[in-house]
Formats: sequence, structure tokens, C-alpha cells
Amino acid sequence: MNRKNPVRFATREEGFNVTKALIRLFVKNHENTRDSAVRGAYGRMAGVVGIFCNLLLFAGKFIAGTVFGSIAIAADAINNLSDASSNIVSLIGFKLAEKPADEDHPYGHARFEYLAGLAVAVMVLVIGVELAKNSLDKILHPTPVVFSWLSVAVLAASILVKLWMALFNTHIGKLIDSSTLQATAADSRNDVLSTGAVLLATLISRFTPLELDGWMGLAVAAFILYSGVGLIRETLDPLLGQAPDEALVHYIHDKVMSYPGVLGTHDLMVHDYGPGRQFASVHVEMAAEADVMESHDVIDNIERDFWDNDHLHVVIHFDPIITSDEKVNDARHWLGEVVKEIDPALSIHDLRMVAGPTHTNLIFDCVTPVDFEMDEADLKRAIKQAVRSSRPDYFCVITVESGYASIPH
Repeated sequence: MNRKNPVRFATREEGFNVTKALIRLFVKNHENTRDSAVRGAYGRMAGVVGIFCNLLLFAGKFIAGTVFGSIAIAADAINNLSDASSNIVSLIGFKLAEKPADEDHPYGHARFEYLAGLAVAVMVLVIGVELAKNSLDKILHPTPVVFSWLSVAVLAASILVKLWMALFNTHIGKLIDSSTLQATAADSRNDVLSTGAVLLATLISRFTPLELDGWMGLAVAAFILYSGVGLIRETLDPLLGQAPDEALVHYIHDKVMSYPGVLGTHDLMVHDYGPGRQFASVHVEMAAEADVMESHDVIDNIERDFWDNDHLHVVIHFDPIITSDEKVNDARHWLGEVVKEIDPALSIHDLRMVAGPTHTNLIFDCVTPVDFEMDEADLKRAIKQAVRSSRPDYFCVITVESGYASIPH
């Protein structure tokens, strides 16, 4: 998670000086990247720059490809047109994502940015299929390509522009923590490779009898399809509810544990409603013997800290832990080691001991990772057998939970 996002400009003079100038010209209060309005301004600026550059490249390549009969150059031109369409969709997505929360959407509209990325991916796939058809037709029915140094110059200029666009979108994407712009940057890097392939085919056709125009067009189409599939995967993940970033999980854990009186955390859940719209809930263990008002005050401070400094909504559930009973403390530690011998990813919490005349009930929750292969019945059986082998007077009452985030233990 990008917490402070200070603006840092690299020292690659020409490219980043242009980026720096555009930011200062079009983004007011550009240092405050946590602000949704500033973030939207960055997104709009990146979209407009992308549209302008891609339309310019499309026009140059399409004219060169049409005049000199090169399907590969024309295919690369259509790729730039698709990129411009993608920029338009992204621009609309950023605008819609800025809409404030309302009665029907209390968590805001930031997921529009993910939907925009998904729409872009679908457009890329459709165009890739059409380019593949045209390239196959050129392979089956080849026609000579008229060589021109103008075409070479257009392709070389395109490579330079796309290199700058890759650096530009990477820089802006990191500043505002935007997966959409990071994907746009990756697409620009892909375009450098695909345009380089077309340039290579043009030069080979000039100096050898080999006609690779149709084949290179097909290669460009395949690359577009590959990028489209990857983009769909990246944009679907947050919509389907992907696991929270490991660095964010560790950050939440470490910040919570840094407060006085906190003994442990578990049951962390993070819900993503779009960039800058994350909500989390977590259980915090504190001493049952402590003053409940003091513990509540600490929890309030933790929640306020996350909101003020990280713009993260965190709701904390208070779990009182008995710390004055050495028997319970020893059992908690011993039982934690027992379950880890079954699988190191297992953990326990909310342990209670209820002693009786003939046996003692151990009542606790056992947390499993999402991909845990052992079914619930077998896990309970394994824990009970392990406990009875050491303490036959202990009976286990187990609730198995699936962990939504891997909290360090």
C-alpha cells in the first residue's frame, strides 16, 4: 500500500523532465497523491497523453502501411488505435471512479477503474483476433511490400515514443498506485517489442528475398492476444476478491502489534472496493484482566491511526485473553506447537479451558490457509489424537476457520 506517496522524479533528464513538466502543468497539488481529486487528475492527464500519442502513431503507421502495402505496419497501426481506445476507456473509468459514495453505493465507485481495465482487455482481444485473420490472409495470398525509408523512420520514431510512454505510465502508476496505468505501461513496453519485430521484417525484406510481412503481422497479433489475456487476469483478480498484498498484511500486523497491551492478532480480512477504497477488519487479543475502557481506548487509537495515516478503514474486534492463569498460558503455547507439527501454517486462538471432575475441555479455533488440503474432519481427528497422546484427560472442542490473510505468528 502506498502510504505517503511523495513525488520523486528520476534523473533520466529528457523523459522525466517532460513528465515533471506535464505534472506541474495539469495536476494541482500534485504532491498530495492520497487525495482522490489529485489521483483523478493524474489519471486524466495520463489518459489524454496516451490518446494523443497513440493517435499520432496510428496515423503515421497507417498511412505508411497503406501506401507501401505492409500488413505488418498496418497491423501495428491498428494496435496503436486500440491503445488509444484503451486510453479513452481508462479516462472514463478514472472519471467515474471519482464519483462520491451515495445511498446505493456507500463504498464509493472506485471499482469503475477495474471495470475500465476489463473493458480495455476485451477490446484488445477482439482487435488481436481481427489482426490475426488479416495476417493469415497475407501469408496465404502474399503480395510484395514496397520498401521505403519513410516506413523505417516511422517505425523507429514509434519505438522511441513508446519507450517514453512506458516510462511515463510506470512513473504515474507508481505515484498513484494504479494497476490500470501499470498495465498501460506494460502494454507500451510490449508495443516496443512488437514494433521492433515489424521494423526487423521490413529491413529483412529490403536486403533479402524473404517476405516476412504476413508472419510478422501474425506475431504482432499473437502478442496482442497474449497481452489481452494477461490484462483480463489482472483486472479480474481484484473484482473477484484476490488475497491482500503480503506487504499490506505484514504492515497491518506490525502496526497493531506496536501498540501497548496488544498480545496478538488474527482473522484479518481486507476488502478492496477500488484504489484508495480498502476496508479491513481484524481481531486483536488483549489481556482480559486489564481495564476494559483502557483496552477500548487503545483500539480506538489504532483504528484512527490507520485512517489518518494510511486512509484505510479498519474495524477491530476485541478478544480478551486470560493472562493471569499459568495453566491456560502453558496450554495455549503447547497447543500451538501441537497444531504446527501437523502443518506449520496452522494456528489457534480464543482458547478456553473448562475443567471437570474427570477431564478438561479445550475449546479453541484453528485457522487453516485457504489452500489447505486436509478436510475439516480429518484435521479435527489429527489434533485430538495428538492432544490425547500427551494429555488423555484433555478433550478438544474445535472450530475450524479458513484464513483470509496470512498473518505472521
